[in-house]
Amino acid sequence: MAIKSLFDYVNPLIGTTGEDPHEYGGMIPSTAPPFGMTRWTPMTRENWVSRLPYHYNDKNITGFMGTHQPAIWMGDYGYVTLCPGTGTVRTAFADRGMPFSHSDESTTPFLYRVNMTDLGGNGRVISAEHTATSRVGFLRFHFDTSSDHKSTSHIIIQATRASYTGQVHIDPIRQEISGYNPERQDYKLGPFKAPSFKGYFVARFDTPFESFGTATGATLHEGETQREDEDVSAYVRFASTRKSVQVRVATSFLSIKQARENLDREIPDGKMFEAVVAELREAWAEKLETVAITGGTTEQLTNFYTGMYHALQYPSEFSEYGRYYSGYDDQIHEGEAYTSYSIWDTFRAETAFLTMFAPERINGMITSMLQVYEQGGWLPMWQNPVETNIMVGTHVDSIIAEVMVKGFRDFDLSTAWAAVHKDATVPPDNDTILWYGDRDEGTPVEARAGLTAYMKYGWVDAAKTAEAASRTLDYAFDDWAVAVVANLTGHTKEGRFFTERSKNYANIFNKDTGFMEARFANGSWAGEKVGWTEGDHWVYTFDVMHDIPGLVDLLGKDHFITLLDTHFDGGWNRHDNEPSHHIPYTVRDVAEKNYHALPDGLSGNDDCGQMSAWYILSSFGFYPVNPPSGDYVVGSPFFEKVVINFPGRSTPLVISSPGATENPYVKSLKLNGRPIESASLSHNELMKGGLLEFEMSATKQTWG
Repeated sequence: MAIKSLFDYVNPLIGTTGEDPHEYGGMIPSTAPPFGMTRWTPMTRENWVSRLPYHYNDKNITGFMGTHQPAIWMGDYGYVTLCPGTGTVRTAFADRGMPFSHSDESTTPFLYRVNMTDLGGNGRVISAEHTATSRVGFLRFHFDTSSDHKSTSHIIIQATRASYTGQVHIDPIRQEISGYNPERQDYKLGPFKAPSFKGYFVARFDTPFESFGTATGATLHEGETQREDEDVSAYVRFASTRKSVQVRVATSFLSIKQARENLDREIPDGKMFEAVVAELREAWAEKLETVAITGGTTEQLTNFYTGMYHALQYPSEFSEYGRYYSGYDDQIHEGEAYTSYSIWDTFRAETAFLTMFAPERINGMITSMLQVYEQGGWLPMWQNPVETNIMVGTHVDSIIAEVMVKGFRDFDLSTAWAAVHKDATVPPDNDTILWYGDRDEGTPVEARAGLTAYMKYGWVDAAKTAEAASRTLDYAFDDWAVAVVANLTGHTKEGRFFTERSKNYANIFNKDTGFMEARFANGSWAGEKVGWTEGDHWVYTFDVMHDIPGLVDLLGKDHFITLLDTHFDGGWNRHDNEPSHHIPYTVRDVAEKNYHALPDGLSGNDDCGQMSAWYILSSFGFYPVNPPSGDYVVGSPFFEKVVINFPGRSTPLVISSPGATENPYVKSLKLNGRPIESASLSHNELMKGGLLEFEMSATKQTWG
């Protein structure tokens, strides 16, 4: 097929299946703008923590969903689902699945289409399409109304599932169904219960209702216009002669009134479906077209531009025209807000990607984080939409430090300093009592669990706190990030203190084994298999991103090189999880093994863009090993030539790498004619644009 546009290289089905039911790409073929509040997706299964609403291997579509589930290991919240049909109204999820084939499915970032076999029989087909704005989904359904297939068509809107009490209201005059869903699937995690939380919706149809009703489960309540109940739905029927029905579904976390305002602002009455498709296409084109590539295979280009699509989805917008609901204090506030911060993952490369390709968002995102600190007492770790205590470390410290180094300062710097300083100096509640294990329910904000021991001994006590070895290394790195913020805000004494404390990583190096290892309070070793977070002693021995020279000195140069070679040759590198993302020096080999332009093409969860950001930045020939440094380590570019028009910058960056597709080794490097002798590039220099010239070789070189 001839390539007509960059969208031919975007495949939203990449990452929608894999050998493991959980450890695959964890993606859905969703339509929404970059960072959209609500993403619209076909639904092939009920979603929950560890299960997404769409899976490539499923055979039936059970509806179309406005979802807020950011990653497979996180829960959804405040979602809404629609399902079309003809004949008998089937409101129960188990009864309404319509067979479909991927050959009848078309997916792009701006439009999804599918043909489904109608359950009404006689081989009739229901066609569905959807597009979206940030807060409004636009769906269009086509029904077979030929003389042989005349039957009343209908649309079901499901507000809640079993065990959750929601509401639906049918207004035949307005041709609307409105309601709310209070479900938060992560409600057991973290201390913030967001008691007033609801996901509100208003669905406005272009077609009069011939009849209607509500439902609880599979039980219909014909003619009823309102119901507050568990597993509650509403349905509306249309005339048998109606060939197509359009419905715009607005979402809100504030109120039904606000949902209706979002609808009138974003897709007002009279706006054509095709116009919304065109606007969403343009929004994505504006981002994708910042990068023009020469060379590379079709698979590489598909991996790259699909990666752009993935990496521009999160964090997602949470405010609605200057207001937002905060579950931290259960209040509505004025301001700009985002959520879905997978910080343990995204601080590594996704943040760097966003500083390049979405700089207009950065100050607002940091402000949103600081609002969390002001309303909940701590910066976020994994906010969805309140703190869930997922993962370890306070790597938000790294994000704040990184963006400040890169010149983003349009947020309250004094609050930023106070927030990261608290992370580094104040243990969480009951720190010496609670284990703070992964997904422990009802715990206080985790922050730096085990900080009491870390401040006393220089390491986290493996007998008292879960994942103690990983935490020790993470806290040392986060200390370095806090030192960066301290120095940039005039707190130089504290900067010196945290720089020195960032060397605590050395305290858990076991010279007898040659690996990092957890320790008990008395200094004894806990064993090489104890205390790791989604990794092992092989991966975490290299987890000293802020001080690689110090790590080399600690291990000894010869042992460091031997260990690194064995790490790759022995199969210890695990690119399907983030702790190893900074390690690869065999970049191309890692890319070729872990990224493919297929539904099962991602070796691990994309984790809100981190897997994709790794590929994108690595393909340029550099990667942020130590993000708060503001520098990138030089790798091996994938393409012959890349032209990047960074948003808001007047001069493009041209990356010239003649022969790169066949020659993986860097022989020399120049930036705007100036020879680069070390394997390091400054972000701020790259953003000025100009010419980055790689001289490539087929054989190993001594450069760098």
